[in-house]
Amino acid sequence: MRPGHARGRTPDDLRLAQRAYAGDRSALNASVHLLHRALRSTVHLRSDVPPTHASAAILGTERMGAGTVVDPLGVVLTAHYMVIGARSVEVTSTDGTVLPGTVVGIDYATGLAAVRVEGARLPGLRIRPASADLVGEEAFVIASVGDGRRVSSGVLTSYAPFEAFWEYMLDHAITASAPSPGLGGGPLIDALGRMLGVVSLSLAEVGKFTLAVPAAEARPMLDAIERSGRYATAAPRAWIGITCYPIGRSVIVAAVLPESPAEAAEIASGDVIEAVDGVEVTDRRSLYSAIWSRAPGRTVRVRVGRAGESLEIAVEASSIESFFA
Repeated sequence: MRPGHARGRTPDDLRLAQRAYAGDRSALNASVHLLHRALRSTVHLRSDVPPTHASAAILGTERMGAGTVVDPLGVVLTAHYMVIGARSVEVTSTDGTVLPGTVVGIDYATGLAAVRVEGARLPGLRIRPASADLVGEEAFVIASVGDGRRVSSGVLTSYAPFEAFWEYMLDHAITASAPSPGLGGGPLIDALGRMLGVVSLSLAEVGKFTLAVPAAEARPMLDAIERSGRYATAAPRAWIGITCYPIGRSVIVAAVLPESPAEAAEIASGDVIEAVDGVEVTDRRSLYSAIWSRAPGRTVRVRVGRAGESLEIAVEASSIESFFA
């Protein structure tokens, strides 16, 4: 909000809302007031990451996306890949005001992050807990496109488990038929203007359009920031540094991260992971669960199939927090 502006809608605010919907004529029938408020709670984020940081080779050194101011803290909630390793974060509101941001929390388990913005006076959105009962409800996505915002609408299509090709999975994630109209990290919002999730991935190639992490998963992180000003993972879990994909009842190593525990142990692309500490691996969920049941610093024994032989490899597990510190 510009200094001196009242909280009521101004002509500029109305034009902003109308422009955001201009590209989506099938948008849900939300009031201009609701859309105006939701738009004012979103920001554009630009992060600068040193080229020497471990995440730079994977995610790049300059990252752009969206974030959402949440009540009651006034911090910005976004996807964690936006700010991992950031030495500076630039936050731009819808009126063009640019302010510095400070990363005050990264939760690698949920894939969410929090950024505090100094001097910002932006309205926050309330977080609504998600559940399977919401499937079929109307919702919309707000995304940053650098010089503005875009809105896309649809319905919530699932609330179900999700796992990714890196060492990441959720007990519940939200998918929506609304395609993301811009960069990631923005909000998934219900028809009453409450924040349901943080847009994490575009699943358009597999027909599911948008995947969001439930915003309520950020509550422990936000509570810690309210108490102490920052969040740090209380109990990091084991991590070895691979990406993988399932084929039938097998899990195949796709790649090994440079300087990761898996690389040090000489796990290789193409290895078929058969078991972890004697526990059979049949899919990514069983693999991740077996690794995460160990603590960082422990030796994890990974049995792999390679060139027709079965090998047992000892991997000294680390944590993703220390790898990306």
